[in-house]
Amino acid sequence: MKKIIPFSPPDITENEIDAVVKVLKSGWITSGAVNKEFEGELSKYIDVKKVKLLSSATASMELALKIFGVGEEDEVIVPAYTYASTSNVAIHLGAKVIFLDAANSDNDKSDFNIDLKKLENVITEKTKAIISVDIGGFPCDYDAIKNILENKKSLFKPSNNKYQKELKRILFLSDAAHSIGAIYKNKRVGSQADFTSFSFHAVKNITTAEGGALAFNDIGNIKADDIYKEISIWGLNGQNKSAFDKEKGGASSWKYNIECIGYKCNLSDLHAAVGLSQLRRYDKMLENRKKIAGIYNHILSENKKIIIPKLKTDYCESSYHLYLIRIKDFEEKERDALIEKMFELGIILNVHYLPLPFQKAYVDLGYNINDYNNSYNLYKNEITLPLYSSLDEEDAKYIANNIVKYLNKKAP
Repeated sequence: MKKIIPFSPPDITENEIDAVVKVLKSGWITSGAVNKEFEGELSKYIDVKKVKLLSSATASMELALKIFGVGEEDEVIVPAYTYASTSNVAIHLGAKVIFLDAANSDNDKSDFNIDLKKLENVITEKTKAIISVDIGGFPCDYDAIKNILENKKSLFKPSNNKYQKELKRILFLSDAAHSIGAIYKNKRVGSQADFTSFSFHAVKNITTAEGGALAFNDIGNIKADDIYKEISIWGLNGQNKSAFDKEKGGASSWKYNIECIGYKCNLSDLHAAVGLSQLRRYDKMLENRKKIAGIYNHILSENKKIIIPKLKTDYCESSYHLYLIRIKDFEEKERDALIEKMFELGIILNVHYLPLPFQKAYVDLGYNINDYNNSYNLYKNEITLPLYSSLDEEDAKYIANNIVKYLNKKAP
């Protein structure tokens, strides 16, 4: 039986297993003390005042837009080159998504992030938010985005929403699903935008199986502690007292109020226990990812058809979540043939992403991939290699060497 190298299995050790068992034996398995502990350590790790754990990065983004008052007739700017959750959250709230194309796909150094030169041109009086995405874990240029938003403040028309009145400009929401631990200008990603959403899905650098978090500081005169309380209420069906709080006892401990028509997207302590355990050994996990990326860089750079990903510059460094290569002069058919051949050799590859204007749900809404040429051109020859903290170095060499070997055979 041939060996199979999976694309992205979770890195689960006895530490995570013991942490989950401890919660199971504790008598409290939903949101509680372990949630608070994980939130506290995450806040310190990314250097923000508050972090709220939620059931997914998707829920985190939607709640951020929700409390900011995004709704019908509003516009939200979203990269065309991203996963559906980034834009779905705006559509759920009735807003119109304005897709922004990726930067020049002819550039071998493309990082798959948005074309900042086009950003200013799509901002209108209806724009209420922009959601940036750190594709593969490589940070976008947060400061450049913030400068553009500041320059466009005069166009912003706040509603009666308290956050809009305090911020006095378009909301900057960072989809950092890929970039926990990434560095931007000597700081970890998480404090640069107004809100930052992280994912702890099963394939992410840190996992809770399913889960996410929203990170933030004060917004104007609105304190982070108050934002935390509001997000917590919205994430618990609008209920202003959690089950954990009601356990404290006393005649009035059970009493609660439904303050809004909320969602149900809190995270259990079972999930939080896994994430907390992972965070405490994440430095080593991240170092392993970096080592694998270094092996790929060394071997793949031998073939000039391979465009290796941007992972580190003078001012930022990836979280090494995804290793996205592109093959010069390849079209979709040739790319898919390479993926199939690697599968025959026991190597599972992937593609990130089919741009959203190419997806059925968005085509049905009237979007057309022909309006986003750079995104399509990045996609058509992109291949994502396995990159995870438990990947064996010899397996990484096997993957890279076989890709080079395949392309060398295809060379004219």
